[in-house]
Amino acid sequence: MDRTKLKVLLEREEQLFYKNHPKSFELYKRARKSLHGGVPMLWMIRWAGSFPVFVKEAKDARFTDVDGNSYIDFCLGDTGAMTGHAPDATVKAVNRQIQKGITLMLPFEDVIWVGEELQRRFGLPFWQFALTATDANRFALRMARMITGRPKVLVFNYCYHGSVDETFITLDENGRTVSRANNMGPQIDPTLTTKVVEFNDIPALEAALKDGDVAAVLAEPVMTNIGIIHPDPGYHDALRELTRRYGTYLIMDETHTICAGPGGYTASHGLQPDFLTLGKPIAGGVPAAAYGFTQEISEAFAAKLSREDADVGGIGGTLAGNALSIAAMKATLQNVLTDEFYAKAIALQECFTSGVESVIKEFELPWIVKRLGNRSEYWFRPMPPRNGGEAHAAVDPELDRYMHLFALNRGILMTPFHNMALISADTTQADVDYHTRVFRQAVESLFGQSDTR
Repeated sequence: MDRTKLKVLLEREEQLFYKNHPKSFELYKRARKSLHGGVPMLWMIRWAGSFPVFVKEAKDARFTDVDGNSYIDFCLGDTGAMTGHAPDATVKAVNRQIQKGITLMLPFEDVIWVGEELQRRFGLPFWQFALTATDANRFALRMARMITGRPKVLVFNYCYHGSVDETFITLDENGRTVSRANNMGPQIDPTLTTKVVEFNDIPALEAALKDGDVAAVLAEPVMTNIGIIHPDPGYHDALRELTRRYGTYLIMDETHTICAGPGGYTASHGLQPDFLTLGKPIAGGVPAAAYGFTQEISEAFAAKLSREDADVGGIGGTLAGNALSIAAMKATLQNVLTDEFYAKAIALQECFTSGVESVIKEFELPWIVKRLGNRSEYWFRPMPPRNGGEAHAAVDPELDRYMHLFALNRGILMTPFHNMALISADTTQADVDYHTRVFRQAVESLFGQSDTR
């Protein structure tokens, strides 16, 4: 790739971005006077433009910004709006519930329906609620440590589990365990709390577990957020067998991999975790999360739990399981994240993936596309990575930014920081075809002779 040409093209796209987003730019400048970095959440400074697009309204798989530009949304809240924006059934349920009470620290009857539905989908008998998958993971890890009396957890290199402290850990170039470079102000050095190995490395997994000090393995069934990294054949069987052999609990984080089907990757591949955590799309965009666990864990936890200390033990929250999020969760599970939703969205994602692959083939590029359910990512490397270390080595921030900004300037929003696209049932074939055309234009601008202004 001609890096000088890439730099020139990127500068041209930045100029176009400023030209097309004057109102967003004015709001950004105003926001900088009251919001750190001009954004409500720190990572929003990393959007491909020099400032974030300010949204006016969103519905289904599209949104409009304050400058009147319309976008096809393939980001969909990085899975949080995988249902599409403001799904009708969820909006109606929220409107009904908000008239009857938002939060009480007491249950409504709907919570029982949700618990039963989660049992049906994921096969685990007992459930509790949180507001984010980060907290669901935190709570599951606390339970595992409390029951086992073991101090450590195990995660995979370049894993993603929200902002769980123990997971900001990696392997350096010499294979040593170190805190991640971007680990901001850790409360404790994660090397004291966590072991880390590469995904798909069974010998390394066993070596880390055999000391008998790991309370739980926290894993996505398919790694995401560093590309889509599928397990090798037989890997999940080995993971389950080894965790049982060494008395370690297995936590499956389905927050992203819920894209695989109504019961996530766990149900579609018959996995048998001890805990399962999920969040993001299950309430149609309303903050909500859940974590489930086995009968054995329920009994062991109850045996160690003091009723008097249940409210100050580090598990739970005043707003967890609030009536509004539960009502939204029931409506979303019952009417939106259905078998029909997944059938339509996955079929469209197959078309999306095929379109990207056709351009890669046309230009004979050493790039790949990986797909899981209604989620896919394209990567600038010739072979699929088997683990997080391999995937991280292929990251190309400058090229990523160009591809994102090129798409954004032409009415397509991809997921920030990586080239991920989610398809909702509201996405259309025309949306998918348009992405293929824009993706081809971006590639041709880099490797061809045409002017794509």
